[in-house]
Amino acid sequence: MGNIPYSEKVMDHFQHPRNVGEIPDANGVGTVGNPVCGDVMKMYLKIANDIIVDVKFKTFGCGAALATSSMVTEMVKGKSIGDALKVTNKAVAEALGGLPPVKMHCSVLAEQALRSALKDYFKRQGKPVPFDDKEHTHEDEKCL
Repeated sequence: MGNIPYSEKVMDHFQHPRNVGEIPDANGVGTVGNPVCGDVMKMYLKIANDIIVDVKFKTFGCGAALATSSMVTEMVKGKSIGDALKVTNKAVAEALGGLPPVKMHCSVLAEQALRSALKDYFKRQGKPVPFDDKEHTHEDEKCL
């Protein structure tokens, strides 16, 4: 993946991504994109009794975008909605053994995709969304 140094975990999740695909009967779906890079992540959630019983993703983007998408699905599968809401972009990056500064926006996108799918779930259930969307601008970002 170019001349940028990546951790072994990033390379593993890039070369062998987990939970790739779609969930036809998902009850939460979210799509987010980064206008700087053109990365797009779509996340599918299947939630039962407030537990994420299945999660899948489809990502169009760089290796770091694929790795962060894969990692965030691993972090929330089998977890409660409350635990999923605690996942941050920094936690995703740390779980991958770190990301180069120019690729941290990929972890932000992974967090946003998860939150977008959770927001869709709450709306479909007719429940209030129990979180505020985090504002993230893509100013000053560069994509390599």
